[in-house]
Amino acid sequence: MNLDRRSFVKMAGAGSFAVVIPRGQNIFPGPAIPVATVMNPFNRVPVSLIIDDSTCLVNMAHFGIPQFAEVFPDQYKQDWRRLPREIPDSFVREFGEWCIENGMKGKYSIVPYPACTGWINRFIPGWTKEELENSLNLVREIILPNWDIHPEMVSHTRVIDIKTGKPYPYSTPEFMENWEWSQTKSVDELAAYQAYALAILKEADLPCEGLTTPGGYGGRNQNNLALSTLEAVRDVYGSEIPHYFRDLFTGKDKSVAPQVLFPSGLEGANPECVVSIIGCTGDWFGGWDGLEQGNVNNFITEDLKSGRMVEVIDSGEPAIMVCHWPGIYYNGNRVGFNILKEIKKRLDQKYDNLIWMKLSEIARYWAAKELTTISAANNSIILKAPFAAPGFTIRLNTSVRNPRIKHKSEEVPLLRIKDIKAIKNGTWHSDRTGSVLCFDMKKGASEVIIN
Repeated sequence: MNLDRRSFVKMAGAGSFAVVIPRGQNIFPGPAIPVATVMNPFNRVPVSLIIDDSTCLVNMAHFGIPQFAEVFPDQYKQDWRRLPREIPDSFVREFGEWCIENGMKGKYSIVPYPACTGWINRFIPGWTKEELENSLNLVREIILPNWDIHPEMVSHTRVIDIKTGKPYPYSTPEFMENWEWSQTKSVDELAAYQAYALAILKEADLPCEGLTTPGGYGGRNQNNLALSTLEAVRDVYGSEIPHYFRDLFTGKDKSVAPQVLFPSGLEGANPECVVSIIGCTGDWFGGWDGLEQGNVNNFITEDLKSGRMVEVIDSGEPAIMVCHWPGIYYNGNRVGFNILKEIKKRLDQKYDNLIWMKLSEIARYWAAKELTTISAANNSIILKAPFAAPGFTIRLNTSVRNPRIKHKSEEVPLLRIKDIKAIKNGTWHSDRTGSVLCFDMKKGASEVIIN
């Protein structure tokens, strides 16, 4: 089931991606030549959390619902006036410090012009300049270590005329970011709009390697969305591997592995690609408006035997949860936050093979996994990598002896370990089924000398 995150109960059409066929999954025929398979980073299953509708100070539900109701009055009947106008920085600190203590990572949106209230790089009426700057400093201090920052386009409500900086005056789906405006735009038109959003974050001194789509943005225009993300993120930030979050799949019938799209120039000095990150859950925390109480059992049951996270983790694909910031705060009751704490507790009880990663880290690893060519030559494996990747992990169907990684003139030996669960950069492990090697893969050509 393909859902947009603006509302788990409202469906948005989603087109199909142009999926890139990998450059070979590195199968080497012949009995004397090893078979190499690229594994998950550090032989672990990546997990992550996507936080949507977050920004500085502004509660997007409070200010967004009346704008959505103006367009669809029959669908948005929440009493937005009783929702707090602010999600306080004291909660941002509480949440961020808990995540640091527990090693959780993911993506945290900063909507640049949140619900048209004000600009995070300038001022937001209703809060002082000092309050806004303190909020930005808190994001830099507490959020940035473990989270990617994304714009969720410009306002997440009205489409902005990027020539004037003013919202268009029409309260129709054709002039709302969540609905129709983006579905017919060209690559250049989308890229210009997205670059406008990114430039605001850059002026606010926030780093960025990707973006999140608001609601159904680009759902029926996904090739142009992918290409415009590649163009905008590279133009504004110079990011090597842009990525974006648009889709989530909650059914067992679809892969949730990242999609590496539109690679080019892989043999040259400036390779390109863009990575679509796929979520695997609905918002089963507290809803996008902070009014829909979720259930931890949807993620992982009390007996640890089932739930969507168990399905995905056991498949070996990245398990990326999706939530909305108003639902994590839940109007001060912290319903979503408490669900997250219980999910973490249960995952820790069941698994010892997880690795929490930011979306940019997952995107980099999958770009390297899909686009690195691997070939065999005598007693070595030749890697040609358009992108570097820490924790690059491969399995060989043969035993090795004193493996080394040679890149240019540098040759680095790997350290043998007895326990496969202890594998980390610069180590290797062998058993009767073969060998696992883990190392920092450099950009360009490298040689894995296995004997």
